[in-house]
Amino acid sequence: MAIEVIKNKWKMSLGERLYITPIWAGMRVTLRHLFMKKSTIPYPEQKVEVSPRWRGRHVLKRNELGQERCVGCQMCELACPADAIYIEAAEVPAEKRHEHPTERYAKVYDIDMLRCIFCGMCEEACPEAAIFLTPYYEFVDDTREKLIYNKEMLTEKTGGPIWYKE
Repeated sequence: MAIEVIKNKWKMSLGERLYITPIWAGMRVTLRHLFMKKSTIPYPEQKVEVSPRWRGRHVLKRNELGQERCVGCQMCELACPADAIYIEAAEVPAEKRHEHPTERYAKVYDIDMLRCIFCGMCEEACPEAAIFLTPYYEFVDDTREKLIYNKEMLTEKTGGPIWYKE
């Protein structure tokens, strides 16, 4: 008698055996999402509009005379929590005095973009307002060495920005 009760408990109807109810519930969800607004974009043909507060690629700015603003004080290197910035400061040679407003400059300025966490501490620490984080976010390469940006890659060219458009 007890075995018969247990067998009847697990007896399924025709609809349950054919999974009609779960299939119908799944089709309702699919149809509902079919007409919703898409949340993805066809990248790279269409670019994402980033927030004004977005922090992307670094750039070393020049002053209004076209001279490099960075004086090699290494404040950004000290402020960097990820230890991504390496600066080697030096005295400005006599033949390059027209390129720098002070007697010291950053002879070597490297940023490891793989280590950088884009926190903006370098930008905050710079007393000369030389380093800025731009909204440019597309930088990829095939080797780790190519993602260590040197001074030439970071410095703004005379007459306009580099690699990005403001």
